[in-house]
Amino acid sequence: MAKRQFVKKICLLGDGEVGKTSLIRRYVLDIFDDQYIQTFGAKMTKKVLDLEYVELQLNIWDVLGQKTHGTLHSSYYLGASGALLVCDMTRPETLEHLKQWATELFEVSGEIPITILGNKCDLEMKVDPLDLESHASTLGCPMMLTSAKTGQNVHEAFQTLSERIMEG
Repeated sequence: MAKRQFVKKICLLGDGEVGKTSLIRRYVLDIFDDQYIQTFGAKMTKKVLDLEYVELQLNIWDVLGQKTHGTLHSSYYLGASGALLVCDMTRPETLEHLKQWATELFEVSGEIPITILGNKCDLEMKVDPLDLESHASTLGCPMMLTSAKTGQNVHEAFQTLSERIMEG
């Protein structure tokens, strides 16, 4: 019997240079390149997951990280089923901005599943993982430490969010 097929949109949100594009490239293509390429607008990448009872196509939206584009951002959030909110563990201010990213997302999409990612955990961290946990607790969502460079928890982050979306 053929599996039921679903298509879900997820967004990666966070300040510029936190590693959103690198996380997507590691997840979809299993590659890492430390050359920074600024995302203009949003870029969409597809990945198909073969889950136990369903086939899930993720349309992964990489949204530009510059905060000056608030009204532009909201158009990218339309129809999102979930989001990964990404901060850079070497830059504490990127963690502080996550609540604003979540607020803007929820204003457009409603209370969809989110997961906070503390990226670049392979480097010398200037953010205490307990602070990351505290932010996740405030937003009522899970958190993970990730590294696009080493691949640590990248697959797990997308998998966990996908399962939460399908449960909802």
